[in-house]
Amino acid sequence: MSKIEAVLFLASDGVTVDFLCEKLGLEKSEVEEALKGLREKYSGASGIHLIKFKNSWQLSTNPAYQEEVAMILNPVREKALTRSALETLAIIAYKQPLTRLDIEDIRGVDSAYALQILSQNNMIEVVGRKDTVGNPLIYATSDEFLKRFELESIEELPSYEDLIEKIKVISTKEDELMPRVDA
Repeated sequence: MSKIEAVLFLASDGVTVDFLCEKLGLEKSEVEEALKGLREKYSGASGIHLIKFKNSWQLSTNPAYQEEVAMILNPVREKALTRSALETLAIIAYKQPLTRLDIEDIRGVDSAYALQILSQNNMIEVVGRKDTVGNPLIYATSDEFLKRFELESIEELPSYEDLIEKIKVISTKEDELMPRVDA
């Protein structure tokens, strides 16, 4: 268990059970048992959680402390997800893969800046080019999106209505953080 813990601590990306078996010379049942123990150790009020996404395991900050960690380590980046960026992210999450024009048809406004912000925050990634005039980029959500929203796969997305409610909560918090400017 300690060897697996050390590998997970140093790994910048998720690690699969098969990888751990191969590199550590362990049986699948041994690795799965160790991961079960680590998941128990890193749960609840612990500052670190062991998460699973896309059949990979990774140590992650406890989401309960997300706001405090973000304020200390990266306040600008966290605030960069504006209402329009979150709206664009929701569209991509539920309709992916799609082009910028597809997104703009849904939103009714230019989405270049929102796509830039989402790319900079590693929430989305380019997954190809559409075979049409101009070969526009095709966007989809990234592994970072899955980690941040604690999803193992895109199929675990909440219903669209639940997501809109979460976005409203985030937007309300953002409005509270922004100074009010009276006209």
